[in-house]
Amino acid sequence: MDVRSRGALAAALAALLVLAGCSGGGANGEGLGVDVGGVRGTPGAAGLRDPYFPKLGNGGYDVTHYALDLRYDPKRGRLDATAMITARATQDLSAFNLDLTGLTVAAASVDDAPAAVNRAGNELTLRPRNDIGKGETFRTKVTYAGVPATITDADGSQEGWLRTADGALALGQPAGSMAWFPGNHHPSDKATYDITLTVPAGTEAVANGVRTSERTANGRTTTVWHVAEPMASYLATVGVGQYETKVSATPSGLPVLTAADPTVAARSAPLLKRIPEILARQEENFGPYPFSAAGAIVERTGDAGYALETQTRPVFPLDALTPEILAHELAHQWFGNSVTPESWQDIWLSEGLAVYAEWLYAEDFEDFPARSSFEAAFAVDANWAFPPAEPPAAENLFDPPVYQRGAMVVHKIRERVGDETFYEILSGWPATHRHGNASTADFTEYVEETAGEDLDDVWDVWLYGDGKPDRPDE
Repeated sequence: MDVRSRGALAAALAALLVLAGCSGGGANGEGLGVDVGGVRGTPGAAGLRDPYFPKLGNGGYDVTHYALDLRYDPKRGRLDATAMITARATQDLSAFNLDLTGLTVAAASVDDAPAAVNRAGNELTLRPRNDIGKGETFRTKVTYAGVPATITDADGSQEGWLRTADGALALGQPAGSMAWFPGNHHPSDKATYDITLTVPAGTEAVANGVRTSERTANGRTTTVWHVAEPMASYLATVGVGQYETKVSATPSGLPVLTAADPTVAARSAPLLKRIPEILARQEENFGPYPFSAAGAIVERTGDAGYALETQTRPVFPLDALTPEILAHELAHQWFGNSVTPESWQDIWLSEGLAVYAEWLYAEDFEDFPARSSFEAAFAVDANWAFPPAEPPAAENLFDPPVYQRGAMVVHKIRERVGDETFYEILSGWPATHRHGNASTADFTEYVEETAGEDLDDVWDVWLYGDGKPDRPDE
């Protein structure tokens, strides 16, 4: 994500994300456990106790695949959709929750049998006909419709489903994806996706991954996108509009698809053409590109308030499309998208490393040493408001210390261990946790194991220390 302040998200989300009860049970799902076929289940938790957003996500199951069938009418702003969610139970389940804001649920089923449905706030609680045993794979179908919500955060930034002049754009960090599909919306539960988009003929519909088919009939065009590698739901995106699309490839043959609003296509084209070149250099620094597709979506200034690292196809408003921010969002494909934070507290791992990718871009392409970028960041007082690994509250998760001081931590590692070991860390970290989740503790342990030395002095001062050191060489 581009540098921005996201405002007081915690209070707003806490008010929205409330536990729903099921028919026949209490408000907290008590009394729902029944003995069916030898399995006596209990309800899955309505939140994963994330340190900053405790009600985000749901317990009791792990999603392995989302199949989303979305039919969108840009004129009315209406979405008619079906979500087919394949998951594995991590406990004996009598009921489970999905995160969904707004929209009307018409029907739900589990393994083709109708399921009882309750709504409370953003919690959709389903009670299957039979309890689900731990370790069992089950398929949930939810049919729903309505005008998806745009979620406005306390600082005025927006996520969720954003209407544009010719269509819509879906952005999900940290919780906006529940505005357009039901799911387990926490970074720790990653899944593969198939996204089918049906829109009026003549309108482009773009999503993550690889476009596998496109057909037009009866005045409607249906496009299918396949995401073969696990993806956190906040990284899912949909763009609907009159895009100009271009297809190219990297030197290694990786397909690159870009989509730009026609009013900004000419201005964005020169930089978008550089995506293969930038990715090739990032592969030298970070190791093999972790996905089967790459690209970008470019909207008009104002259609979105920030750039976002949506998986395989990051989103940029025109005013955020600079070489450095392009390098930042492309680097997120390794740091944040392939290696995803275990919880929102670990977001500095994504943003600090992505900012450092900006510094490496300046070093590699503009002959501006990373040390100079480090010194410039060191001089900015706003970067010292709090330690990057310990934001004081959810509204601070996207504040400057997470980005700039996070990058300073990375540079101090480089200075401490030397370039040879540093680049081993920079490529080995995403390889070790490829397509998984990782925490700050995982990172510090990995760095020390690779370096073969204790780096507590770096962590104590730069990662966890309060206040600004007297000198940048401390």
